[in-house]
Order: sequence, then structure tokens, then C-alpha cells
Amino acid sequence: MSQSVLDSQQAAPPPAGGRGLKGHPWLTLLTVAVGVMMVALDGTVVAIANPAIQADLGASPADIQWVTSGYLLALAVFLVTAGKIGDRFGHKATFLVGAAGFAATSAAIGFATSIQMVIAFRVLQGLFGALLQPAALGLLRGAFPADRLNMAIGIWGGVIGASTAAGPIVGGLLVEHVNWQSVFFINIPVGLVALALGLWILRDARSENAAKSFDIPGIVLLSGAMFMLVWGIIKAPTWGWGDPATLVFLGGALIAMVLFALWQTRAKEPLIPLSLFRSVPLSAGTLLMVLMAFAFFGGIFFVTFYLQNVHGMTPVQAGVHLLPMTGMMIVGAPLAGAAIGKVGPRIPIVVGMLFTTAAMAGMSTLTTGSGNGVMALWFVLMGLGLSPVMVGATEVIVGNAPLELSGVAGGLQQAAMQVGGSLGTAVLGAVMASRVTDVLPGKWAAAGLPPVQGAQAEGLEQAAQLGIAPPAPAGTPQPVVDAMAGAVHTSFVSGMSVAFLVAGAVALVAAGLGLLTKRGATETGPAVHI
Repeated sequence: MSQSVLDSQQAAPPPAGGRGLKGHPWLTLLTVAVGVMMVALDGTVVAIANPAIQADLGASPADIQWVTSGYLLALAVFLVTAGKIGDRFGHKATFLVGAAGFAATSAAIGFATSIQMVIAFRVLQGLFGALLQPAALGLLRGAFPADRLNMAIGIWGGVIGASTAAGPIVGGLLVEHVNWQSVFFINIPVGLVALALGLWILRDARSENAAKSFDIPGIVLLSGAMFMLVWGIIKAPTWGWGDPATLVFLGGALIAMVLFALWQTRAKEPLIPLSLFRSVPLSAGTLLMVLMAFAFFGGIFFVTFYLQNVHGMTPVQAGVHLLPMTGMMIVGAPLAGAAIGKVGPRIPIVVGMLFTTAAMAGMSTLTTGSGNGVMALWFVLMGLGLSPVMVGATEVIVGNAPLELSGVAGGLQQAAMQVGGSLGTAVLGAVMASRVTDVLPGKWAAAGLPPVQGAQAEGLEQAAQLGIAPPAPAGTPQPVVDAMAGAVHTSFVSGMSVAFLVAGAVALVAAGLGLLTKRGATETGPAVHI
């Protein structure tokens, strides 16, 4: 069946009565948005809770890092496989399992009595989150015709933006006025709503060409490659990029990826048919998502430290100051979907990445005394720039894949974002650390402060890389305290400026890559509605 015939079936108005709600495109969008909102909210809300978790459970710094890293690793490693599960067993069932599992593991984390239990359930939470996200895109791909898919993805992106923006504010309020457990318990009612709506509204739209078996060797090789890649990137700033352990993990990831590609040419029903990448727009969209996430997540990582440690804001205040950016993403995503529906994704993506490049360049000029108006200007520009890129690249990847591979395509989109974000945070973190190490001694001496050596100097450098001024001994004159803080803060801002310039250069490359994108127009096989 051609795409046009399939689209006409999917676009037909639902019959009157309660049964007409089953499979309704816009209600399908509402349902998957509720589910993905839970995952997006969790991504930022937990970061606010980490200090409280550490204090309550007596966790070490390494333990608390695993609360985040364990979740991200599980998510990144399992995304493509989760997409394949949706293609094989149906995106509705996969979504329902993901929503129920995410809510259940959130409850388990809230009731956990040790940091080891928190970490274990966070890993499980990441696995269920991986089931949710590709399934949501697969359901949208099946529910909406091609000419309205971009609008649906735009609204879906707006929900993710709103949830991400709400995370620091909601998390700060819950941790401050309730407890850290409430940050996880909030997922339970959201998960139950997603589950109820899913049972009532969702309808699968699967292709008869969907794979009937699993490529187990392919899953093992790809999962191993993703684990080694993401773990190597996460640990590289600690170990050092030239450390043998880092090289072993990154080299192992490369070898496993080559073996995976070779196996895919021999497998009867491959996990990711390499023919998928014969589509230049799909390949360009995947790489574009990596570069966009590199620039955005790598750059924005420093902004929270800038607001809290340099400007002295609370987490809630920092979240409020980021609202100009996230607000533009909320508003811009649906508008970008409408624009892409009229002119295609190429122009909006290129213009969006050029806006992002300009925003990164502008943020590189921030100083320790920059006012709220200047910060808001660059945040607004970044939000406007990112919206068409997130929507457009997602539509390019999912829309250019056959219906029977829509889950895999959704997994690719999410995996590309995870890898890009991890790589950006690690690489730009290394760039910033190098810059801070170079300039801190000079700024410290220029402030007339006595030199520090040995372990004290190393601790000062590490604190400066986060913009944290060292505590002054009791009785230290206030001018000396101010001079210490000034040297640390100006060193941090200098490093942040260099990191934003690198992020801007990556965004500019992504703008050029956007010229290779185009609207999805893939022919699909017959659809099976369940």
C-alpha cells in the first residue's frame, strides 16, 4: 500500500461515539505527550534532588554520580533495541509497559533505604524510559499522515520543553518543602494517567513488513558499543582523554560498532538495516541531532553553574531565569512544526542552527556582572533556534524511515541526542577545565592573593571549574574574601566563554549539515491496525 493510501486511512475522521476515540491522532498525541513528559521532567528534576539524596543516604560523590550516570547509560544503551521491540510487538504495548515500569521504578526509588537501591532502580527506570520514547514517536508516525506529522512532533517537542523547564522549579519546590522522595513520587500519578489514556486511546499501526524475529548478535554488539562509548565519554574528564582506560573503552566501542555493521550485512532480519542510511536526509538528520545535542547540552551544562555559583541564585531562581529559553522552546516547537509543514524542514533547520550559533557567540561574551536582560536576550535566541532543529531533525529521521522501522528510527533519534549530549558535556567540560587551569593562577596573583600549592591548588582548580569560590578561613578580611571569589568567578567565566565558542562552531557545522535534509516521503508497506 502506498504512503498516500496509508495516510488517507490514518487521516480519516473517527466515527461518532466512544469507539471513535480509539486511534484518534490528536488524542494519541495527548497520550504519548503525557508519558514522555514524565521522562523529560525526570531528566532535570533529579539533578536538583541529588544533594539531598547524598546527605540523607550518606552517599559518596561517586555514588551520587551513578544516580545520574546509571540512568543515562541504561537509556542510551537500550534505546535502539527498545525501538525494535516496538516495531516487533507493537508500539502501544511497548508504551504501556514503559509507562507502567517508569512509574513503578519511581515509586521504588522513593521507598529506597540505601544509595545502592536508588542506583539499581534508576538503571531500571532508564530501561523503561527507553521503551517510552521510541514508542511515542512510532505511535505518532502511525497516527498522523506525513503532511501533519511535523505539527504533531512540534507539539510533542513543546511538551518536552515545558517539562524540562518545569523540572528545576518543581524539583526545587518539592525538595525544599517536602522531601527528595517526592521528586520521584510525582511520577506515579503521571504514569497512571498515561497508562489509563493509553489503554483507552492508543491503537497500533504496524506494518506487515515488520521483523518477526530479533537480531540477538546485533543487539549485543550495538548495546556493547553504546555502553563503552557513553561510559568512556562520561569517565574521560576524570580519567583523562589520553588515559589507557579511556582509550580502551572508546577503542572497544569503535571495534564493536565495526563488527555490528559487518554483522548487519549478514543478518537475516538485522536490528538496523544499513539500507536505512542510504537515505541522505535520514543520515544527515541523525548526525545533525548529535551535533545539536553536543552544542546545546554541552553549553547549557555550564549555565546552571554560572547562575547558581557566580550569580548566587538558588536552584529555583536559576530555573526561573532559564524560562526565556525554555519558554521559547515551548512556543517555538509547535510554530516550527507549522513552518516545516509549509516550507519543509531544510530552511527552518538551517535558520535555527544559525540562531543557535549566534546565541552561543553571544553567551561567550557574558561576564561575572552581566545583567538579567542580556542573559535573557541570548536565552530567547537559543530557544528560538533550537525549536526548529529538534522538531525538524526528528521529523527528518522518523519521516524518512519506513513504517516498519519507525521504532528503530525513534530509537536512533533519541540515541543520537544522548550520545551528542554526553559527548558535548565531556568535551566542552575538558575545554573549560583546561582554560580555567591556564588562567586561574594569573587571576589569583593579579588579585594580590598568596599563591597556593599542592593539594590545596588542585582543590582550588576543581572548585573554580564549577565557579565555586573556596571558603575563607575565619577572620579573613572581606576585601580578601571578595578578591578570592572574583579570581575564581572570572576564571570560570573565561573557561565558559571558550566552551561556548567551541559549541558555536559545532552549531555552525550543523547549520551546513541542515542543507542535506528534506521532508520524509518514504513509501511504506501495508499497515495493520490493532
